[in-house]
Amino acid sequence: MVSVAIVGGSGYTGGELIRLLSAHPEVEIVDITSRQFEGTPVHKVHPHIRGTDLVFRNKKPSELDADIIFTATPHGASMKIVPDLLETGAKVIDLSGDYRFNDIDVYEKWYGIEHTSDLKGVFGLPEIHREEIKDATLLANPGCFVTGAILSGYPLSKAKLADRMIFDSKTGVSGAGVNPTTSTHYPNIGDNVNPYKVTQHRHMPEIQQELGAFSDVKVSFTPHLVPVIRGILTTNHCFLVDGADVTSEEVLDIYKETYKGEPFIQILEDGEIPRLSSVRGSNYAQIGCFEIDETGRLVIISAIDNLVKGASGQAIHNMNIMCGFDEKTGLDFFGMHP
Repeated sequence: MVSVAIVGGSGYTGGELIRLLSAHPEVEIVDITSRQFEGTPVHKVHPHIRGTDLVFRNKKPSELDADIIFTATPHGASMKIVPDLLETGAKVIDLSGDYRFNDIDVYEKWYGIEHTSDLKGVFGLPEIHREEIKDATLLANPGCFVTGAILSGYPLSKAKLADRMIFDSKTGVSGAGVNPTTSTHYPNIGDNVNPYKVTQHRHMPEIQQELGAFSDVKVSFTPHLVPVIRGILTTNHCFLVDGADVTSEEVLDIYKETYKGEPFIQILEDGEIPRLSSVRGSNYAQIGCFEIDETGRLVIISAIDNLVKGASGQAIHNMNIMCGFDEKTGLDFFGMHP
């Protein structure tokens, strides 16, 4: 049994951490912090989490006493508290972007924030970094767009078959966070598809960093906001290297072999298309399509729940690896189709 604290538990990712960790047989939640909701029962903020005695507390980092601390805090805020959290002897799993980049200059360029911490985090994508995750004390949980994109392209980059990948992602509104804005106002979202940050989204260099570690592949990324609550569907347009002569069946075999034994990757059969509803509420990623057109463009499609596999579920998967638990503990359930 490990003790767990959640810093910043009032948002959507905090709520998912509470929901999932409450059912984890190896975990005791000992603290959930929130300055805004100090003293408020958790179910007053997260109405689906009832029947517990959990209450939000406004505690300083030094006052927390837990084996694992999840920081569900905004970009730029995590780096101000993570060093103090590590001083308590806890292992920290950070859900912000503050520790995801190998190069601080890249972070500062794309986030527009001065990076004030020299700590290095382990990039928490288990399918690629499992061995490093086992020994991590600071875990940088990947972004939601990043997870769907990288998983759709990793086998091809690893096999050095792709020259370029263009990621077109459709995301649910919950990815924008709990606070409403003009861009997430229902009349602006309903019956609409809204591209945004078309060539300058800050998740693009994260995707490039991870896929570029295996080959010289170049990536492009454009997100679209669509009128659904949960999920990210990513279409990966892959342009193969000169001389690559592969069939759809051979590509499918590469993906099956690369992800063989991965507990949360579902490789669909030829012709099957991933669905958001099939992964909603779960920690699974579906990958499918594997079609090649007459110009040589290979299309791979992935689907994840942005709040689970794209955030809190993946963070718990990482915790399981760090603590030596079975990786599926607390996450062993399917999606909610329809």
